Amino acid sequence: MNDNLNIQEITIESVKKLAHHYSSIENDLLVLDDLAQMPWPTTPRRMKCILLGLCLKGKAQYSIDTEERMVKPNDVLIVNAGTIVDNYMFSNDFNGIAILMNKDFFQESIKGIHELSKLFLFSRSHPVFNLTKEEAFAMQAYFRAIRYRVDDSNHHFRREVVCSLMMTMVYDVSNAIYRLQKVNETRQTRAESLFADFILLVEENFRKERRVGWYAEKLCITPKYLSETVKMVSHRTPNEWIDNYVTLEMRVLLKNSSMPIKEIAQNLNFPNQSFLGKYFKEHVGMSPKEYRKS
Repeated sequence: MNDNLNIQEITIESVKKLAHHYSSIENDLLVLDDLAQMPWPTTPRRMKCILLGLCLKGKAQYSIDTEERMVKPNDVLIVNAGTIVDNYMFSNDFNGIAILMNKDFFQESIKGIHELSKLFLFSRSHPVFNLTKEEAFAMQAYFRAIRYRVDDSNHHFRREVVCSLMMTMVYDVSNAIYRLQKVNETRQTRAESLFADFILLVEENFRKERRVGWYAEKLCITPKYLSETVKMVSHRTPNEWIDNYVTLEMRVLLKNSSMPIKEIAQNLNFPNQSFLGKYFKEHVGMSPKEYRKS
């Protein structure tokens, strides 16, 4: 794969280069005391780490995979690796705390947690959700404990203790998720699970495959059933989800790499540059060249 595909990603290493105050364990975990001071980009970027944050005051707005999200006090925000983040706006008094982890460290921390699939599904469909005051207070306590231990570089078992604290915090966050799911419980469990499987397939294959029928076949269901289920759960059609992933990838490559448009067309399995241009203009409203210059 062309090296340009990895340009302008948000990684723990890139945040460390620009952030003023943080605690970290190498490039595996980063603790930020002031989320407002994180070097948010002005163009679409792909997350290469997982962000778990809590808004303490003020308000914020941003988009994940083109969907706008609003954050207010006591809201948890989860930004999964692989998503495209863009359009940041913060109130003057905004502040929050956050922990960034690479995927390996996160998997190491949560390997013993039960019902992980439900946690993953909820975070995909609810990347922002509100905690009670007591839950938010507990999360801040975990954050302080994790930051304290991360800063103790002389502790022989520092990494293991931080992993243990992370697992405990995730259990507490999962309990809040369980509470919210019980409040809004519907018979959509199978539908939501199918939607999660569909999104995972799209994330892995959108560069080469854009046919809804192909995804339905992989999921062993009919295209009609897939379309109805995805629309019910997400209020978007499968085609809209696929198109969003493709156009987001185009935008990132056009803005954050010097890759020729012809090569982008090849990477995204378009017959030629002309087809890509028509597709991009239809979904974005301008040509790839115009977008790159804008």
